[in-house]
Amino acid sequence: MIIALDGPAASGKGTLARQLAAHFGLRHLDTGLTYRAVAAALLARGLPLGDEEVAISVARNLDLSNLDRNQLSTHEIGEVASRIAVLPGLREELVHIQRAFADQKPGAVLDGRDIGTVVCPDATAKLFITASPAARATRRTDELNGKGIPAKFDEILVDLERRDERDSTRKDSPLKPAENAHLLDTTEMDIDSAFRAAVDIIERARNSAGL
Repeated sequence: MIIALDGPAASGKGTLARQLAAHFGLRHLDTGLTYRAVAAALLARGLPLGDEEVAISVARNLDLSNLDRNQLSTHEIGEVASRIAVLPGLREELVHIQRAFADQKPGAVLDGRDIGTVVCPDATAKLFITASPAARATRRTDELNGKGIPAKFDEILVDLERRDERDSTRKDSPLKPAENAHLLDTTEMDIDSAFRAAVDIIERARNSAGL
């Protein structure tokens, strides 16, 4: 069973994906961390950010079992990750890596921006998790401040809207719901409500697939 969660930054898809993976006994991959890991390696080694071949070489040596969410969650790494995510060769390499992860039994939960459309188009269940920009900016600001990282709502909101524009208008694998994805708007939901709604959607998809 493969569960695909897509959506913009700070929509809650990552937290939801981790809960769903635990609930269904599946492995989890935050595909955004694969881009962040490449970005972090490029920054740490002082490598050029626009060199696609260099980025691909770094990607091929990623250890998916060693993606540190806290270490990779900085604003600087996120900005670089969003920039290198438009490199088609890098996307192709990381999609190959992500698919290989998903194809291992008993299945997996993957979250990102092109899981249902590109990485796992035949996923058992596809969800597109969204929320208003203001709600997402509030969540991200609270998250960062809770970690002791200074963050201002207005700056986070502008950053999220800029990333939304870049992700949704890029030529290769733009951010958009798959045709058969279930839309889950979490603007007015807490995480428990979103989880229950997602489980209901997935259980219906499992039954339809005979799993």
